[in-house]
Amino acid sequence: MALTLPDIKAPISSEMEEFEAKFRSSMKTHVLLLDKIMGYIVKRKGKQMRPMFVFLSAGCCGGIDESTYRGASLIELLHTATLVHDDVVDDANYRRGFFSVNALWKNKIAVLVGDYLLSRGLLLSVENEDYDLLKIVSQAVRMMSEGELLQMEKARNLDITEAVYYDIIRQKTASLIASCCAVGAASTGKDPETIETMRQFGEKVGMAFQIKDDLFDYGDTEVGKPLGIDIREKKMTLPLIYALQKASWTDKRRLINIVRRHNENRKKVNELVDYVRENGGIAYANEVMHRYYQEAREILLTFPVSVYRQSLLDLVQFTIDRRK
Repeated sequence: MALTLPDIKAPISSEMEEFEAKFRSSMKTHVLLLDKIMGYIVKRKGKQMRPMFVFLSAGCCGGIDESTYRGASLIELLHTATLVHDDVVDDANYRRGFFSVNALWKNKIAVLVGDYLLSRGLLLSVENEDYDLLKIVSQAVRMMSEGELLQMEKARNLDITEAVYYDIIRQKTASLIASCCAVGAASTGKDPETIETMRQFGEKVGMAFQIKDDLFDYGDTEVGKPLGIDIREKKMTLPLIYALQKASWTDKRRLINIVRRHNENRKKVNELVDYVRENGGIAYANEVMHRYYQEAREILLTFPVSVYRQSLLDLVQFTIDRRK
């Protein structure tokens, strides 16, 4: 029977409850409009996997203390700021099935809300002199921005190679999970080598996580996102990149033409999805995902046996088994 997130969270359930309360409290403000928006953001938080990685990594490295709570809050504040800004950039009206901040309060307010969240995270670190944690998370935010811009640059010509794809997802997705694990280790006062090892573990998990996400685009209607959504957004992901590498000149030209000019045509998109499936794109992406998964496990198994390590192993398994 597959483990659920509550099962995985069990060793840190009390810490997560305390974190939730502290995080809600940290979002309070005397500006009524801002307080209303902060309340809305807190209510629609997702699976809370990022704080789980922080707390389990800290437990794995020796213990959870107040610095760990601040590290988890810093991650959530800065990441939420980037999501609010992303929705403005993407002109997105929904996030996780809820209206986005910009959809309800317009772009100007959404940008200011993102700035406010960023400032709260910075102040939380500065006031407590958590400069090591701030450095780790700031580097992740920089990489996420660079990854987004790299993807936009390459999307214009649809010339993303496999190597460039890995660079993009390493910066866009893996850097955040890597920073969660590094922050967890750093909050326990561990040496730089241990922090770096935990960061590498998180990066491998993040790579596997994003490839799994990209595979959903070629799944069926039961999975989390609609079939072909990446294609409609002209995103070149690993299954398609692999299929294009193996395609004849004629097929390659036809497939790229679908992405460039017919990405809103459901019949054409389904034709491309079928081609990728039939020409090994799914199998290859699954193989790469499992390679990153195994590398993450091997790194984690170098840490002492504990309930925290087991939950981290289970969380890694969950990221590649999830259905959405």
